[in-house]
Amino acid sequence: MPKTLALVASGLLAVCALPLQAAGTVEVSYIEPEKFTDIGFGTVDRERVLSDMSEVLKALGAQLPDGQTLKLEITNINLAGELRPGAGRDLRIITGRTDWPEVSLRYTLRAGNNTLKSGEAKVYDLAYFERVNFINRVGTNLPFERHMLRKWFAATFLPESQP
Repeated sequence: MPKTLALVASGLLAVCALPLQAAGTVEVSYIEPEKFTDIGFGTVDRERVLSDMSEVLKALGAQLPDGQTLKLEITNINLAGELRPGAGRDLRIITGRTDWPEVSLRYTLRAGNNTLKSGEAKVYDLAYFERVNFINRVGTNLPFERHMLRKWFAATFLPESQP
């Protein structure tokens, strides 16, 4: 038993000695969110959407090289589907027709004091309903927006991932 414990302990020490994979960071800000096209009806719904959107965007920063910072200024959000007031709870109706998700933003990618890339983008996915299967929608906040932003991020900031 002591040999097993020593082997486990040495294995843990070896893993702890490995350098941690560093990643870039993403800073997200919202410009006049009260004027956004569609982030929900009530204050609680809007705060949840903005929090979820920030989480999605910041998680993408793990793919950036260490030392890079991506600053995103979100100027508009129009979530997939249409929000319809219901009895006691609002419902988001997703048709897959003219209710695609859209996010407008400005971005600046920096490494130290150097600006690597900057610009404005209107990110949307007209065929969003066909791209995200049912399994990926269940239990996930903003599934259509998450998929759309992942693809935009990869195409814009990770060109080596393109064929």
